[in-house]
Amino acid sequence: MGALAAGSVLLPSYKFAPKKVTNAGVQLYTFRSELMKDPKGTLKIIADLGIKQIESAASNKGLYYGLTPTEMKQTCKDLGMTLRSGHCSVDANWQRTIDQAAEAGQEYLVCSSLPFNGDTIANYQKVSERFNKAGEECKKAGLKFGYHNHDFEFKKDKGQVLYDILLDNTDAKLVHMELDLGWVVASGNDPFAYFKRYEGRFPLWHLKDMKGKGSVEFGNGGLDIVGMLKQSKQAGLKYFLLNRKSIRQVRR
Repeated sequence: MGALAAGSVLLPSYKFAPKKVTNAGVQLYTFRSELMKDPKGTLKIIADLGIKQIESAASNKGLYYGLTPTEMKQTCKDLGMTLRSGHCSVDANWQRTIDQAAEAGQEYLVCSSLPFNGDTIANYQKVSERFNKAGEECKKAGLKFGYHNHDFEFKKDKGQVLYDILLDNTDAKLVHMELDLGWVVASGNDPFAYFKRYEGRFPLWHLKDMKGKGSVEFGNGGLDIVGMLKQSKQAGLKYFLLNRKSIRQVRR
């Protein structure tokens, strides 16, 4: 990835969308190297590019790349940005994560890994119970809880898709799904079928194109971006976040 500089991020064109898209966001993992060196400066460059919705990801400097939750909140306010969500784990530090997210002023806490291991129906039922509880805990703190999928959730046990077990056993009012569309397609599944079967369950999207299991720039993979955006209402979409190589960085 090239060095981040003003004007160096090439975003996909949204002329094909049913209406003009003005609220695109980005997963900050895309700029992780730059953020680790200069979080405030990098956030300013991202804001100057017109990106106002952001999602953080945990790093070895914490949830906000070395900034305190209060500093992150103030920096976003100064730049006219919204810290919409942040990736995290439901682990031994879970309550501290909730407290920090509330202090930072974000809306969603999105778990990006399963708290228990096992590609079985029983494990996904156990995970569902924990996620429902996490949703309740987040709600008490004024937050919304979500889960970000990969491809492994689409494995089957006894003929049942494990991701479906998660959807069927979690409370839609407490567990908000962040659907990674690239991984859905890469796993051989149809996002449109999920939009129809679980209408309104996917308020957050990770919008990235993929070829096989590798992230590529938009248009070089198998993602039907036009069709998916047309079905955003059925999916329940509120915010989408560009991710990794779907936006390209070049040296200036």
